[in-house]
Amino acid sequence: MNLSVKIGNMTFKNPVLLASGCFSKHTLDFTDVSGLGGIITKSVTMKPREGNPPPRIFETPCGVINSIGLANPGIDEFLKDELPCILSSQTRVIASIAGADVDEYVELTRLINQTDVTGIEVNLSCPNVERGGVEFGKDPESVKRIVDSVRNNTSKIIICKLPPLFDNRKIVSAAEQTGADAISLINTIPALAVNFETGKFEIGGKSGGLSGPAIKPIALYCVYNAIKSTNLPVIGVGGIMNARDALEFLLIGAMMVEIGTGVLVDPDIGNKIVKGIEEYFCKEGIKDIAEFQRRSRF
Repeated sequence: MNLSVKIGNMTFKNPVLLASGCFSKHTLDFTDVSGLGGIITKSVTMKPREGNPPPRIFETPCGVINSIGLANPGIDEFLKDELPCILSSQTRVIASIAGADVDEYVELTRLINQTDVTGIEVNLSCPNVERGGVEFGKDPESVKRIVDSVRNNTSKIIICKLPPLFDNRKIVSAAEQTGADAISLINTIPALAVNFETGKFEIGGKSGGLSGPAIKPIALYCVYNAIKSTNLPVIGVGGIMNARDALEFLLIGAMMVEIGTGVLVDPDIGNKIVKGIEEYFCKEGIKDIAEFQRRSRF
């Protein structure tokens, strides 16, 4: 059995990644990630960010609303304190970057390019300050400018992390045309929660992003549309809590999957999902992911 997959010129031992925002160096205190395909760091910005006001996380019946606000120590501290520990984890490391404008993405890329990470995940769900706060990932021209600029400053693989768009053909095409090696989607879905007794919002910043099992059907829909619109590998993200969830994304054509909220529930979930995929393939006599996908009706 062979679970390895290839993105760009890099081979991953299996299709399971831990998603940005749910993994840090402290996760390594609770689980061994060496058996995973890889890990994606929390999105880093040029300058430190305190993030949004608390409370930042609220649990719903079928998921979690978060409003972290890209809280991070900034690139200098990240490179000095966080990344060296993560790079010792004996699996592939993808660094996630987030910028307020193209220049910030470029400078982050230049700094990350000097490290031993496998690749860069470009977080395109950030607000474009030059366009009135519209997310970069919802504007094809912004996607082209950012990806092209990142591509011109690194030879590492580039993954474009896109927001949930029901018709994502133009966005996916923009990323493909300008040098991305893969697409990952979806990010969280805008949401809010209110407390009937207190009459207040449950999140300090009023609204946040919904993740977890509730968004899996939407993620599957968006991923399926993206797969039909590009020749690039597509990485499925959203509501994956077990091996069956992961297999559903692979079944419709995703090359890899990212586990997000599930890591908050069980830090070892990635290893359990890899084991579950292996057990299913063994039971069904499937030798690799390509054969699994050929057997599907999609």
